[in-house]
Formats: sequence, C-alpha cells, structure tokens
Amino acid sequence: MTNDNSKDRVYIFDTTLRDGEQSPGASMTLGEKLQIAEVLDEMGVDIIEAGFPIASNGDFEAVTEVSKMVKNAVVCGLARAGDKDIDRAADALKHAKQSRIHTFISTSPLHMKFKLQMEPEEVYEAVISSVTRARGYTDNVEWSCEDGTRTEHDFMCRCVEAAIKAGATTINVPDTVGYTVPEEHFELFTMLRQRVPNSDKAIFSAHCHNDLGMAVANSLAAVRAGARQIECTINGMGERAGNAALEEIVMALRTRGDVLPYDSSVNTEVITRVSKLVSNVTAFPVQYNKAIVGKNAFAHESGIHQDGMLKNAETYEIMTPESVGLKESSLVMGKHSGRHAFRTKLEEMGYELGDNQFQDVFARFKDLADKKKHVYDEDIEALVDDQIAHADDNIKVVALTVIAGTGGPQKATLTLEVDDRHITKECTGDGPVDATFNAIKAIVDHSASLQLFQVSAVTEGTDAQAEVSVRLEEDGKTVTGRGADTDTLVSSAKAYVSALNKLMVKRQKTKPEALAAS
Repeated sequence: MTNDNSKDRVYIFDTTLRDGEQSPGASMTLGEKLQIAEVLDEMGVDIIEAGFPIASNGDFEAVTEVSKMVKNAVVCGLARAGDKDIDRAADALKHAKQSRIHTFISTSPLHMKFKLQMEPEEVYEAVISSVTRARGYTDNVEWSCEDGTRTEHDFMCRCVEAAIKAGATTINVPDTVGYTVPEEHFELFTMLRQRVPNSDKAIFSAHCHNDLGMAVANSLAAVRAGARQIECTINGMGERAGNAALEEIVMALRTRGDVLPYDSSVNTEVITRVSKLVSNVTAFPVQYNKAIVGKNAFAHESGIHQDGMLKNAETYEIMTPESVGLKESSLVMGKHSGRHAFRTKLEEMGYELGDNQFQDVFARFKDLADKKKHVYDEDIEALVDDQIAHADDNIKVVALTVIAGTGGPQKATLTLEVDDRHITKECTGDGPVDATFNAIKAIVDHSASLQLFQVSAVTEGTDAQAEVSVRLEEDGKTVTGRGADTDTLVSSAKAYVSALNKLMVKRQKTKPEALAAS
C-alpha cells in the first residue's frame, strides 16, 4: 500500500480476525477465519489484521494461511515491542503479496507504571528499536501507542516522531478503553499533525473502542482532523463493548459525503453477507436495531412512516437496502430446479464451489426443496454455509429420532459417524434437546460445559430452517458450533457436534479416538 495522504481516501483496516476474536466466546477456527478473510478481501478492505502470531500456534497458522490466500488486501500481523514478537510476525507474513507488521507499546502513565513497569525513557527506546527491527522485514510498518488517548501529549509527540524516523509508515492512536469524545479526539489528531515535525511522512490511524458508545463518531472525528486510516470490525465485534463498526463507518462516508468528503474502497453491497457470516461463525447475534445490518434497519412499522415510504422511500430511508447488499427474498428455486440453474444461482450469490462440494450442496438443496414449500435465498445461504462449515468434520450426525411431549420421559436415539464408524446411543433427558445432547455425550465422552444454546429461524414460516449455535467450554478453551436444518433438534445436534469437532482442533488437533467413543 502506498503512503497516500490524499484528501478523499480513507483506508479501511479490518481487525475482526484479531481484535474482534478477543470478544469472550468469539474464537474462530482456521477454516472460519479463512472464510471471513476471503469475503473481506472480496469486499475491498485495504488491510486485514489476521492475528497476533506470537500469541499462539493457532494465531500463527491463521496469519500464515490468510497471507497465502488473500489476493488484494495487505495482510497484517500484530506484535508487541519485542524482538521475538516481531520475528514471529515476520515469519507468519512471509507468504503475503503485501504484508504489514503492526507493533505497539503502551505510552500512558497508567499503563507504563502498572502494566509495563517501565520508565518513559525505556518505552521511548523500545519504540525506536521495535520499529527499526520491523522495518528490517518490510517497508510497511505500523506503530501504535496503546492507551493513546490517555497519554501525555509531549511524550506522545516524542514517540510518534521517533517511530516515523525509525521507519513507521502508519501511526495508530488507539482509544484503548473507549474513553475519549469526538471533539477531544479531533483536537488530539490535529495536535499531533501540527506538532510532530515529520508527521507528513506517515498516515495517521484511529482505533476506537465503544465503551461509551462513541467509537464510530470518534473515528470520523479523527478523519476530519487528518487521519486517513480507520481500524474497525464487522458488526463492531471486540473486547468489552466492542470496536468501531466497519459497516457504520463505510456507510457514513458513503451517505454523508456532503460533510464527510472522503471515500473508501469497500464494496458496500457485500456488507450484509459478511455481517451474517461473522454473526454465524461467532454465534454473536446482531441486535435487531443495529445500524446498517440489524434486522430492523430497513423495517418500517409506524403507519406514518409506512405512508411516507409508499409515497417516496427517501422520506424515511437515507440509504437503500440494496446499497448494503440486502435484497428481498426471492422464490426462484424449487424442487424442479436443475444443477445448472442451481450453480448459476450460487454464483449470483457469490459462492464458488468445487465439483464435489457442489454435488453435496445440490443434494442437500433437493432434500430441502422436498421439505419446504418455498426455498428462499436465505435458505440457500444457510445451507451452503452449513455445508462448508462441516465439510472437514471428523464426527458427523447420521440419524436422530426423538420422543417428546408431556407424557415423558423425553428420549433421543442418535447415530453419529466417528472416524467412519457408526455408533448409536439412546438417552433420556429433561426435554428433547437435553436428551439429544446426553446421547452425544454418551457417544463422545468429554467434560465440556454448555455455555450457549441459541436458536433462530432463517426465514419466516413454520417450515423455516432453524439455525442453532452452541458454545462449549473446556479447560479454558471456548468453541462455537452451528448447524442448520428444517428440524430444530437435528440442527441442535449438528451444532453441538460442530462445537465438539472444533474442540478437538483446540486440543492441538487430537484425533477423534482420543475422545473416548463407546
């Protein structure tokens, strides 16, 4: 990426895979990270922060594989101000067409004293040494002053000047704890650009957390003050109250060009798809009234609003649903649709599947079309995403029969495929879901506890597919699985088994037989 400080260009730095994953319970598998990275690259995000390579082998592998796969975006790896961190990040990024090392250190008095236990001069020297080492691997280096909005201005200016002099091409000022307000943030960036002698040699960046609900407003205030990069996440994912939401930032720039005369390279029509993908992968539902991507974002119930909409949509809509990729459900597919029509439909929806994967998905589509009166685009999305998510599972649901009702006891007879062996168990429980999960435990012995069980309908109607998310926790490891089926109990079993498969990956890719199967 070139150092372009032009007036109207704002770089979008997506950190869903790194900062977003730090949300409690939001950990993702490698396959899920690659899915998200592929869509982010397709939608035109400038920089993808793929992980923190030294944090774990999983993060290192994720950055490595994202680096190999991404075609257009810069792939970024995070590193603390230490040689081992920076070397590890460089190693993970070596396959990237365009790479960036993002190194950081705290600069606020509070963090330096209690977190780092370092004197300011030690921190200053660490800034220079870390940026210099990173610059030895790539000419695209970003430096961040953690807790920047609570850092003393004189010290921040010294550090920023030193970082640029050492070779940093991007200077990021994180509002790490979501403390600042727009006016204050505007003044901070204005001050830095005016006081730092070599400020014109780097792009300034804003990384805002949403603890006071002002992350997007603060990010846009920084842009008005001269920042030309915004760090954000899909759906505002992130620690505590989350990060600035990418979709809100991009659509604010697009919609309010009169007061925000800036542009991004993001194809906004992909926003709804990537929002749903991230929500499904993490099992973090998007609130109904969430701006841009919420279920009600383009819904109108008030009679006055509906009347205005019928006369002219602009009376109550400042952007169109189509501009964020939201389309009305279409009924173009059914049980008589052939392979060619179905493949064309998938391509229109942005899916490119290999022959074997396509045949599996087509077979599931025909089964679904036999069960459902109408097959909507959302049904196809859920079906394809479910197939992709479970393609490499070592444990699979084969059959499930449940006896439920007021008479009790509720009973589930379940067959799982475990390492090409079919194992069947019958269990009772406090309700059909509990009976089903007990049957899974009887086949695959484990000590994980259920942290989340969440059911949502893909479309309207009693024949709608159910999407189920299950979160399990074992020995501090948290995994989320999901499943989709017209039968809610089958979907529940798939989601639980999906989580178990991910748990095995977390267990350093232990084979299924290590989970006692009886």
